[in-house]
Amino acid sequence: MALTAIEISKTKATSKPQKLPDGGGMYLYIHVNGGKYWRMDYRYGGKRKTLALGVYPEVSLADARDRREQARKLLANDADPSEVKKEVKKAEQAEATNSFKIIAKEFHKMKSPMWTVRHSDYWMLYMDRYVFPVIGDKPIDKIDPMDIVGILRGLEAAKIFETRDRLGQSIGAVFKYAMATGRAKTNPADIRIALADRPKTNHYPCISTAETPDFLRAVSGYEQRGKVSAIAISAFRLLMLTATRTSEVRYSKWADFNLDDGAWIVPAEQKGRKGKIGKRKDHAVPLSKQAVEILRGLHPITGECEFVFPNRNKTGEVISENTILKIIESVGYKGKMTGHGFRSLARSALGDMGYRWEVLEAMLSHAIPNQTAAAYIRTTYFEERRAVMQQWADYLDKLEAGAEIIPMRA
Repeated sequence: MALTAIEISKTKATSKPQKLPDGGGMYLYIHVNGGKYWRMDYRYGGKRKTLALGVYPEVSLADARDRREQARKLLANDADPSEVKKEVKKAEQAEATNSFKIIAKEFHKMKSPMWTVRHSDYWMLYMDRYVFPVIGDKPIDKIDPMDIVGILRGLEAAKIFETRDRLGQSIGAVFKYAMATGRAKTNPADIRIALADRPKTNHYPCISTAETPDFLRAVSGYEQRGKVSAIAISAFRLLMLTATRTSEVRYSKWADFNLDDGAWIVPAEQKGRKGKIGKRKDHAVPLSKQAVEILRGLHPITGECEFVFPNRNKTGEVISENTILKIIESVGYKGKMTGHGFRSLARSALGDMGYRWEVLEAMLSHAIPNQTAAAYIRTTYFEERRAVMQQWADYLDKLEAGAEIIPMRA
């Protein structure tokens, strides 16, 4: 006789287990502790077996009957319901352990020791912010290209193109890792053709060599009128004399300098440094006599601080990124020159003087794009660059003084 919902709810546990049959081998097993479990007895391969169909009331009478009928169909097709259930559970567990998030974190853990701390942190930050909420819990072999296109187009809409491209590379790396470890067969992150082209980059404004004398004299006049602090003007002149990046000057520390040897070592891990992640190296910068003189003059003012150019209003922080720009704007060159422009100016002027391109690229701490050439160039040309930096400093002094300058081939 088939069970009814009323019969099930009224039947209470006793001192012995009970079985309430429903037909087709299915019954409700009532444990002495009050638990109620759906079971189905059947025979397969000549052996008696029992299949668990769920727990009441989470699995209702109707649901239990549906599961019984599914099991009987499997038996009719010569399949063991218990084994099929095990395989389904195994597949579900495999999917749970092969989610994109789990594999991404596994990849991150493996690669982090070879990355910079900053890159490692940002890699996971962007995954947490943009990727995991969308595909993090999906099995990696169930993710299709449109899932990834949707993520990256969201960044396009926000006009965060650099983040979009970096994130696309990171997602692709996770899929390549999954393929290499046998957990994915394709890389659906190869969708560059479906994304918009990045807007053209506007180059940093930079004055010409012909404009440089007036610019330098304007800066000197501004300084002599007492319009700028010693810290700010020293940062400005060091940036100009070394052709380094603004961030490298801002975050420089006294411990990075050896003024007796005329050398500045910009650490690979310094905040704001650029370069291929995981392959950055310390950048050695030779200092001209003029640069050393500026630093010696500043030392009595900030020498007790960790940073060479500390922020006067915020303890433990450095000068603002706008400090250099403010000087440039104050002398009337807003929109015509930037701090980064000194790198372009030095590269152009020194190139006209005949210095070798590989020496000038080393001066700017640029990676050499030609891999064949890079394989043969294993020097930073430090001593040669020392002469170049001195030539550059002397050249600027002469321009400011109004001397006639004729570029000479080195």
